[in-house]
Amino acid sequence: MQEAILIFMGKYGSLAVFLLILAENLFPPIPSEVILTFGGVMTTCTRMHAAEVILAATAGSAAGACALYYVGRLIPEERLRLLLQGKLGAVLHMDVGEIEIAKVWFARRGSGAVFFCRLIPVLRSLISVPAGIAGMPFIPFMILSTSGSLIWNTILVLAGKAAGDSWEKVSEIFGVYSNLLLMIAGSALPLFAMMRQVHQMENRDEK
Repeated sequence: MQEAILIFMGKYGSLAVFLLILAENLFPPIPSEVILTFGGVMTTCTRMHAAEVILAATAGSAAGACALYYVGRLIPEERLRLLLQGKLGAVLHMDVGEIEIAKVWFARRGSGAVFFCRLIPVLRSLISVPAGIAGMPFIPFMILSTSGSLIWNTILVLAGKAAGDSWEKVSEIFGVYSNLLLMIAGSALPLFAMMRQVHQMENRDEK
C-alpha cells in the first residue's frame, strides 16, 4: 500500500494529498503518517509548499469528518451497529468496538473529545460518528474537528520536511505513537464503563 500511495502523491501532488486524507478518514487503516510525512518531503524537491500540503490535508480531513458526522446523524445507532457488523464494516475497516471507544470518549469529554481525538489515529476519524449520533451542532463540530486536524497535519508535514530523506524513520516513530495512544484509549474503555456503572448505582441508591 505504501508504494502505491507514494506513486500517487508523486504524480498528483496536493490533489492526491486531499484524496488520500479523505480516504484515510473514511477508511481508518490508511496511514496518515506516511501520507503527511512524505508530503512534507515533497515540499523540498518539488514546487509544492508546506502550507499547500497542510491545507489540502486539512480540507480532506474536514470532508471526511463531515461525511462520518452525517453517518452518525442520519443512520439510527442500532442500524449502524448491524451494518458495521456485516459487509459494510469489512469494507470500511470499521469495528464496532472502535466505535464504542470513540463513543465513550465523547460521552466523557463532550465536544472537547472531537478536538483531542483528532490527534489520536483511528479515533480521529471515528469520533465524528458519536458526535453525529449525539446531535452535536454541526458548526461547532466542524470548527473543533478542523482545528484538531490542522494541528495533526501541520506537525506531520513539517516533521517530514525537516527529516528529508529520513522521513520513513519519522513516519515509523509516529506510527509507534499512534499505536500506543490507541492502546491507551482502548484500555480506558473498561474503566470508563465501570465508573459509569458505579455512578448509575449511586444515583439509584440516592433515589
